[in-house]
Amino acid sequence: MFKRFNTSYMVFLFTMDLVLTECALYVASVLRFRLPYGDRVPWEMAHVPLEVYGLVVLIWAVIFMVLSLYDPNRVFRAVDEFPLVILATTLAAFSLAGFLYLTYRDVPRYLFVYFFLTDLALLTSYRAVLRAFFRLRRSHHQGMTRVLIIGADSLGREVAQALEGYRYMGLETVGFLAEDSHKQEVTLEGLPVLGTLDQACEVVEDYNVEEVVIALKHHERSRLANLIAELQKCPVRVKVVPDFFDLAFPRAHVGIFAGIPMIGLREPAIDGFQLFVKRLFDLVATTALLLLIWPLLLLIAVLIKLDSPGPVIFKQQRMGENGKIFWMYKFRSMIAVAEEHWAEVTRLSEDGEIVHKVRDDPRVTRVGRWLRRTSLDELPQLFNVLKGDMSLVGPRPEMPWLVERYETWQRKRFAVPQGMTSWWAISGRSDKPLHLHIEDDLYYIQNYSLWLDLQILWKTIGLVLKGRGAF
Repeated sequence: MFKRFNTSYMVFLFTMDLVLTECALYVASVLRFRLPYGDRVPWEMAHVPLEVYGLVVLIWAVIFMVLSLYDPNRVFRAVDEFPLVILATTLAAFSLAGFLYLTYRDVPRYLFVYFFLTDLALLTSYRAVLRAFFRLRRSHHQGMTRVLIIGADSLGREVAQALEGYRYMGLETVGFLAEDSHKQEVTLEGLPVLGTLDQACEVVEDYNVEEVVIALKHHERSRLANLIAELQKCPVRVKVVPDFFDLAFPRAHVGIFAGIPMIGLREPAIDGFQLFVKRLFDLVATTALLLLIWPLLLLIAVLIKLDSPGPVIFKQQRMGENGKIFWMYKFRSMIAVAEEHWAEVTRLSEDGEIVHKVRDDPRVTRVGRWLRRTSLDELPQLFNVLKGDMSLVGPRPEMPWLVERYETWQRKRFAVPQGMTSWWAISGRSDKPLHLHIEDDLYYIQNYSLWLDLQILWKTIGLVLKGRGAF
């Protein structure tokens, strides 16, 4: 892990968050006593009991850790960290408000508002100062983690490209070590080949390397044991990139299974607690929504029946999480025999790929066209969410026959629960054919968080109201 995001740094952030939050609570007490807003209160009323200070520490610590605010993978970029800090502080404040209502109801409301705003300002400001400090250090080439890549074939070059994308986070790649002497004095990806595998410790010392990434192809792994043993003598951290790097494993998990160290290649991309929170949110939100909109569902069913003969609900097999097949529900928006006319409307993209959803499809009914434009035809999928086949947010479930045409890397999208709306959907919806833009789904998988789910849901509401991209 980068210097800036090591364990000590995360412990520092955690400690600072709690200390500044306690300071914000005290400052809020002083502001309530001093500022002329609201009724004047004596210091005894503005002063917060010590028990509340303890309660604040407990609530902030639990919520900040639950939302993974100290997970280095979540706070690489300011655009990820600051919204997460705001969300965590807001949730913690609401939780505190609930506890105060049940316990210390004498705490002034203005004091609570001062506390929330002061805490938010302190937690975001000091992080902004830290980022400015690290950016200044990097501009002077201080505090950079120097990385050496062992392996100068295609796998090593892929690693170099990936590391270059994180240079702004303090990573500096010094160059490669090649498998043989024929590649010496060659430049790859703008980086020099500094020597051969036999010179590993010498290059580490000469270039002050702190991280070594071994990216050797399978046929070169015979030298791996000796190479690692040699690097053990050097003051560096060593990481090994498996030569199945480019296969469909979005998050390989290293762990112990039956006492044996193993790499899990098809582990869930969302960990157990995150999956629990996601499922709980799905159940609560879906149940509440169904209780609210059941009259609308009934009205749509009547309109479909009056508009054209056939069933109200259209069922279609889709592929879900980990490749599981399930029946996905939608309100019928086409004529009952639409499948028989599928070949008549099929189109090919410029790359020869099948585009199965087209504008001005003659099979769409009058009510169906309105349902599609407003996305109301998707509402029965709420029952898929209740059943556990789908989630509110996730990659859109694909038809099995299209999945059979996938390349290996494209199957990464099934590593998480499939959803009613997705990052792909808010990036263009039907204007962007699903199976031709799987990189949007892979972005979602690699950057998953409850905050991202909430963002996608919020943006989906806006797109649905505008009717943009749906047909």
